[in-house]
Amino acid sequence: MTATRDRLETILARLTTRAGDERVFAKLYGETARAAADASDARRRAGLTLGPLDGAIVSIKDLFDVTGEPTLAGSVMRRDAEPARDDALVVKRLRRAGAVIIGKTHMTEFAFTALGINPHYGTPGNAADPRLIPGGSSSGAGVSAAEGSSDISIGSDTGGSVRVPAALNGVVGFKPTARRIPLDGAFPLSPSLDSIGPLAKTVAQCIATDAVISGKEHFSLQPLPLAGLRIAVPRGRLLDDMAPGMAAGFERALHELAAAGAMIGDCQIDDLLADFRTATRTGTIAAIEGASIHADWLANGTSAPVDPNVSGALGRAMQVPAVSYIRTMNRRAELAAAMDARLSAHDLVVLATTPVMAQPISELLADGAHANRIEGLLLRNTQVANQFDLCALSLPMPETTLPSGLMLMARHGHDRRLLSAGLAVEALLKG
Repeated sequence: MTATRDRLETILARLTTRAGDERVFAKLYGETARAAADASDARRRAGLTLGPLDGAIVSIKDLFDVTGEPTLAGSVMRRDAEPARDDALVVKRLRRAGAVIIGKTHMTEFAFTALGINPHYGTPGNAADPRLIPGGSSSGAGVSAAEGSSDISIGSDTGGSVRVPAALNGVVGFKPTARRIPLDGAFPLSPSLDSIGPLAKTVAQCIATDAVISGKEHFSLQPLPLAGLRIAVPRGRLLDDMAPGMAAGFERALHELAAAGAMIGDCQIDDLLADFRTATRTGTIAAIEGASIHADWLANGTSAPVDPNVSGALGRAMQVPAVSYIRTMNRRAELAAAMDARLSAHDLVVLATTPVMAQPISELLADGAHANRIEGLLLRNTQVANQFDLCALSLPMPETTLPSGLMLMARHGHDRRLLSAGLAVEALLKG
C-alpha cells in the first residue's frame, strides 16, 4: 500500500503546477497535511489505526471553520471577518479519525446558487471538461473528489449542493437527513434545510465518512438485496425536460433494477410538490433564512460586493413578512408528514439527480435567462429531499455522454437503509 505521505506529495505537486490558475482550492494546508500524513503512516507501521478514514486525504468546503482564519464562504466580504476560534465540529471529528485535511475548496458565494459560478474567485472547471460548470454550491468539492485531489470531499447541501456537483462530475454524493450531522462551525445558508455530507468515488467511502462526521461508531453495512426492493418512480413533472441522453440513461438504469428483481412502481407526488410551491410563493425558505443571516449588509443597500444573483434573491426575501415565514414553516411540517406517509409503501424513490448535464460556463455567463433556467433544472429534483426532509444519495449513472447522476431518496431518518441500498445499486450500475 502506498504511504499516505507519498500520495499527498503527488497531489500537492500536481496542484503546484497549476498554482497560477488554481480554481478548485481556496487554500491548501500543506504543512499540517504532511504532519497528519506522517502520523498516519507511523500508526500503520506500528499496526495501529484510528479507523477507516485514517490516512484518507480530505478536502473541506470553504464554509467550515478552521482555527485562526476567517471563514470566507466564497465571499470577498468575509476576508476581514473575525478569525475562527475553533475548528468546525465535523473538522474536529475528521482530524480525530486520522483524516489528512489537504485544503478548503471553492464554492459559490454564501452557498446560494447551483451552477458553481463564483465571480470573485473564479469557477472550478468541471472534472470532465473544464469549459463546463462544476455544479454548486459545493463546486470545488465535486471537482476535487472527481479529479482525485482528495479521496473524500466534505460539502453542504441545502437544495442539492452536494448532489448536483457529484452528478455533474461523476462521483457519489450523500445528503443525510437534516440535523443528523451537527452544523456547529459551518457558515449557514438556511439552518432549517442545511445538511453536511461527503462526496467521494464510492458509496463505501461515504459510509465511512458519515460515521465519522455524525459522531457514530464505525458501522459496517451490507448491500441491500435488490430482489423485492420496492422502488417508486415519481412519474410527472420531475421527469419532464430531461436531456435525451439523460432520459435514456435513466430508463436503462430502471431496466437494470427491474432485471435484478426490484419492484418498480409509479408514485404520484406532483400534488405535494404543487402544494409546496404554493406554500413558498412569497419566498423560498432558503432565501428567507439566508436573508435573516445577511440582514446587516442587505440593509445597507446594493453597494456590497456580492454576486448580484445572490444579493438580488436575498434582498427580495428581506421583504417577506414574518407571518408568511411562520405559516410557510408550519405548512412545510404538514407536507413533510404527508410525503412521509406517501412514501411509506416504498423503500426508495429513484430519479435522475439532475435532468440535464453540465453546460458551458461561457454560455451561462452570456445569457442570464438561460442561466436561470438551467439552475432551476439543476435544483428541481434535488431540492425535493431538502424541502420534505428526506435523505438522498447520488450515484454516477453510466453510459451518458457527460457525467450524470442517478438519485436514490428515502424517508426521513432512513439513512443507513439508503446507504445499504446505494451499495447494491452502485454494484449493479458498475456491472
